[in-house]
Amino acid sequence: MNLKIRDHYKYAVACPTSMGVRITPDDRMAVHNSTHFYMQATSAESNVLNIASSLGEQGLVLTKFVKGSPVATFIKNQLRARNICYEGIEVEQGGPWGYRHQFNIADSGFGMRAPRVWNDRAGEVGRTLSIDEFDIPRIFGEEGVAILHVSGLIAAMSPETTKFCLEVAKAAKQYGTLVSFDLNYRATFWKGREEELAEAFSEIASLADVLIGNEEDFQLCLGFQGPEAGGKDLSSKIESFKGMISQVQEQYPNARMFATTLRQVLSANEHLWGAILLADGKWYVEEPREIQVMDRIGGGDGFSGGLLYGVLNGWEPEKCLQFGWASGVMAASSLNDYAEPADEKQVWDIYKGNARVQR
Repeated sequence: MNLKIRDHYKYAVACPTSMGVRITPDDRMAVHNSTHFYMQATSAESNVLNIASSLGEQGLVLTKFVKGSPVATFIKNQLRARNICYEGIEVEQGGPWGYRHQFNIADSGFGMRAPRVWNDRAGEVGRTLSIDEFDIPRIFGEEGVAILHVSGLIAAMSPETTKFCLEVAKAAKQYGTLVSFDLNYRATFWKGREEELAEAFSEIASLADVLIGNEEDFQLCLGFQGPEAGGKDLSSKIESFKGMISQVQEQYPNARMFATTLRQVLSANEHLWGAILLADGKWYVEEPREIQVMDRIGGGDGFSGGLLYGVLNGWEPEKCLQFGWASGVMAASSLNDYAEPADEKQVWDIYKGNARVQR
């Protein structure tokens, strides 16, 4: 595979991100009639780091904190427990209506009751990230980063984070760091900024070694034609997915891997889950399989994390895709937004369909 990891690095995967917390009702209840909640520190980008960090590699988030906030302390404690380091300045809250960390309020859904997500991001401290707040030569040069992962969520969050993600990606390339870009389209983030973000996303994509997105992401972020979004009759649309990815490859020839996930929702607890990878001019397909879902949030992040773990280890593309597919399944089997594999075998057992008790 034509993706070379730099020889020396401290951090396997690093990402710019705005950390926050998610609260989820106990017992799969809906938010509006729940009184007990489970809280976790989360962000789409740190979810991706969790595969490698759980398996012994060190991750790094480039972020920002509210000084003196117990939520910030909670986030730092959870990151440390997950083998993820953090860098970022602390800023004063500025009073009750000042800065804070985002709150993501989401129920997992059940049966034909779909999951619902509410993002409460007013005053979010991570919206003000700037490259001037980080020692880039030390992080990417002296210490070293193998892969920088950029998500379309943080890249679209604000004009400041858009600029930050682009500048960090450019800097990373100068130090021999591979760049991964998951387009991760969110309509609410793009509203009113469509032209600006289309240009910025295209520039980040041109720097990427690995490009990841579903049918909606490639169409709405980069303007390509592809299959109808929504995930119906997935198996019959695989050739259409390949056609879309081929267009992306022609436009962004510097990338060496192009990946997309395939998801068809049968119910909140049952999905068809597959994936496609184009690497070194060859196609690899994981045909959609039925999986059981505890909580769908973070499944795509798990896929990206598993795929990048394979890249870190120099695996062949097919093995990277398989591990990514299974890591996504693992994330969907947990209330956490991220997968936490005990070892590689646990992930491979998922891929092989081996759910027998391990003794």
